[in-house]
Amino acid sequence: MTEKSFFAGFGGQGIISLGQIWVYCAMQDGKNVTFFPFYGAEKRGGIARASVIVSDEEIASPLVITADSVLVMNSDSLPLCEGILKKDGLMLINSTLVKDTPQRKDLKIVKVEASGIAEQIGNARFANMVALGAMAKLTGAFSITQIEGILKKFFPADKHQFIPMNVQAIEAGANAV
Repeated sequence: MTEKSFFAGFGGQGIISLGQIWVYCAMQDGKNVTFFPFYGAEKRGGIARASVIVSDEEIASPLVITADSVLVMNSDSLPLCEGILKKDGLMLINSTLVKDTPQRKDLKIVKVEASGIAEQIGNARFANMVALGAMAKLTGAFSITQIEGILKKFFPADKHQFIPMNVQAIEAGANAV
């Protein structure tokens, strides 16, 4: 199994953190991983992208040229994600913020109100975790059964108070698809 994923949104949506947690989860499952973040110079509001590969086998190239799955967290990212996604690939759209419809008809499109679900949980900043849960379930790249322990390792101790909301958001995302 090899899953090549691409996540895109604007700075401040937690795209880079999502990618990092994605590979942490896959490593806990014993998978090989690569992670390439990209973000603009702006502190918030600029471009944020992350490409990840999760595989049972060695990964020959860390670059995601053609993705098996993409996450579109904002409208500006839709054309980019459409361009990188393979035929019949999975496109997860944060339908709270992305109202446009992809032009391509050869995609498996799943819409989740990631930002809306996160707001219901208590903070729109957890939209990336809602998306992580949905993507994990849809792709099968790794298991989220031990997510709390992974988050305890990922976040510094002063952020551990937010782990229950992160777990709730991840589970809500998985349940939304």
